[in-house]
Amino acid sequence: MSRAEVVESVRPVSRLWTFGLLRSELTTTFRRWRTLALLAVLAAVPVLVGIAVKMETSDGSPPGGGGPAFISQITNNGLFLVFTALAATLPFFLPMAIGVVAGDAIAGEANAGTLRYLLVAPAGRSRLLLTKYATVVIFCLAATLVVAVSALTVGALLFPLGDLTTISGTQISFAEGLGRALLIALAVAASLIGVAALGLFVSTLTGSGIAAMATTVGLLITVQILDQIPQLHALQPYFFSHYWLSFADLMREPVYWDDLTKNLGLQALYAVVFGSAAWARFTTKDITA
Repeated sequence: MSRAEVVESVRPVSRLWTFGLLRSELTTTFRRWRTLALLAVLAAVPVLVGIAVKMETSDGSPPGGGGPAFISQITNNGLFLVFTALAATLPFFLPMAIGVVAGDAIAGEANAGTLRYLLVAPAGRSRLLLTKYATVVIFCLAATLVVAVSALTVGALLFPLGDLTTISGTQISFAEGLGRALLIALAVAASLIGVAALGLFVSTLTGSGIAAMATTVGLLITVQILDQIPQLHALQPYFFSHYWLSFADLMREPVYWDDLTKNLGLQALYAVVFGSAAWARFTTKDITA
């Protein structure tokens, strides 16, 4: 750390300045064309799924049994498109988008030559890293809500809406179904906080944003491949993607909480481990850019 950084690090930092830093990070992140393109792709997935189901069932036949969970229920109730779209995007599209944003968080600043400038400002490395992580977590929520809102809009336009039949066979009202959809969206967003911490850690290891993004996405793909190999069943419960689809249990009556709590606990563990690793790396790293 340079002398200027040492001097600035001992100055008190107001909460208002911290909020301004977070607001600046959010504005910068969500104004990037790359971020907007990622959100556009995520919003397009429910549109494509909805149109495909509508075309397949235009002759009155039910949709095929393959595909994401809940897809056979879409024609009966458009709200099921929300659940189907989240199930379709969670294995790859959503974590890929998170991996790109998280991988670029620190490495992108270093690559652009702005990281040293940020550290000279009265933020400190720990505060800057926490702000970066908070920005990625907010993007997790925003990306998930983009999928859910797009799916709800398309479902309402193409299919009927009304009371829902849960996985357990019980009936719930449309209002309660909307509440379940919101809970599912929140559960999906929470499922990505481990990936966000992993991507942030990778971002502290290199000064190349492209390398960090590629590495994070590569790790995502590798872990999900390993999660499908039967011989690794003893290790699979510790993979961050293992319980991702447990959100479907929120559509049971009563709700099954076992896998949901395991998923949230596992994501919290990944966030703590890789968040701590990112902090340890970033606070001792020699910043030259």
